[in-house]
Amino acid sequence: MKTIFEMNRKRLLTCGLAAVTAAVSAQQQTVRPNILLVLSDDHSAPYLGCYGHPDLKTPHLDAMAADGIMFSRAYVSCPQSVPSRATILTGRNVLDIDMLNFASALDREVVTGPEILREQGYFTGLCGRIYHLDGMGPMMSPERREVIEEYGLITFPDRVDYCKVAVETPDKILEQFEEFLDLAPKDKPFFLQTNFSDPHRVFTAPDFAPDPSTLHVPPTMPDTKLLREDLAQHYGEIQRLDWSMGEIFKSLKKRGLDKNTIVIFIGDNGAALLRGKGTLYDLGIHVPLIIKWPGVIKPGSKTDMLVSAEDIVPTILDAAGLNKTKEMTGKSLLPACKGDLSPLHEYIFAVRGPHGSNLPNKSMNPFDLGRVVLDKKYKLIYNPLYYLYYSPIDCFKDPFWLELVQLNKEGKIDPVFKKTILFSQERPMFELFDTEADPGEFNNLIGNPAYEQVEYRLKKELNEWMIVYRDVIPTPFR
Repeated sequence: MKTIFEMNRKRLLTCGLAAVTAAVSAQQQTVRPNILLVLSDDHSAPYLGCYGHPDLKTPHLDAMAADGIMFSRAYVSCPQSVPSRATILTGRNVLDIDMLNFASALDREVVTGPEILREQGYFTGLCGRIYHLDGMGPMMSPERREVIEEYGLITFPDRVDYCKVAVETPDKILEQFEEFLDLAPKDKPFFLQTNFSDPHRVFTAPDFAPDPSTLHVPPTMPDTKLLREDLAQHYGEIQRLDWSMGEIFKSLKKRGLDKNTIVIFIGDNGAALLRGKGTLYDLGIHVPLIIKWPGVIKPGSKTDMLVSAEDIVPTILDAAGLNKTKEMTGKSLLPACKGDLSPLHEYIFAVRGPHGSNLPNKSMNPFDLGRVVLDKKYKLIYNPLYYLYYSPIDCFKDPFWLELVQLNKEGKIDPVFKKTILFSQERPMFELFDTEADPGEFNNLIGNPAYEQVEYRLKKELNEWMIVYRDVIPTPFR
């Protein structure tokens, strides 16, 4: 079995890299840039100071945005970490790389961006919170582990020069970051993806948390004392993440690497808050994205162009003077980084698949299937399992949520939230929102005659995308 995997690996990697021809450019003939990709975990836009959030103090990421370009409309391809991270690393959508199952290992034959860079002379690495890219979750059953090991599905240590999983604390992750830089050859450029666990639950940064009583509760959430306390702890993790970014920038400068290192910061999926992680609402798929490249990107650049996380690897390859492979569905953001803000995408697509390894039960419902398509003004969500009730990911047992459920039973919740999935036993099969007029996604326009053509157009685009990429669920049209 091992021999077959190795043969397939060699064949596919050779075919993939044959399509990646080094671009003849002055940049590649001189010094190629180092590339640092930093992922936060469960982090929505606009939850940073530079995105205008009134309660967050994030001076280091704010400074990064001031020195680079900030994308205000970046979306991940899945509101869950494993499939989303796989699309970020491959430049391909979730369906195309068969990563719909949360507990999947990325197929050995799917080529990642770091592998292409490695073949072209980069020293490459992955560190921090990366265990789930090989299907090796922390709560894995012995039976699952046996299959993964028997069939050789652990591949990431073979894909890069340096691969380490950190105990999920900032200090350990920063130690690995420093170790990688110590090992990087001086005569080679490097690529490193550093993965922080902040601001993933469980929240463990009370020293960084603001006073709950001072917060501006988003209009998409009921304002209760327990919810404020939960938000404060979430904000504490974001502010600790910003401290970690400060340590990274300090190290790059101390080593003399700051001038020739591209730094890309992106959230892996939305925050584990109400109608966030695990949903296709804005809080589930809309993430912060900042890119800094001294001497190339005009400081303080901003754009509201539609961006997909699938664009990250094509951008990295382009910056390194390489072409993306024909399989990659993402597009390079390098022109935008250099001032050309022409639209790249008319539509963005994302999928919601099973979360973890659990099926629905009476206390929680991590299982769901959904699809979304959006353009610059409208969003269509398709819920084929509309009859499944909603429970928030990772916090369905937390006090703030249990209190909200009880308050709803007592009729003490603001009626505006009755129109959302928060306290409903069923959802609509289709939801259509005007995201400009209704950013909180409260007013479902499905069935409104004034939006009939918008509904049809978005369903048609989603239908085509699902068919082309061999989706496993029924399409919007029979």
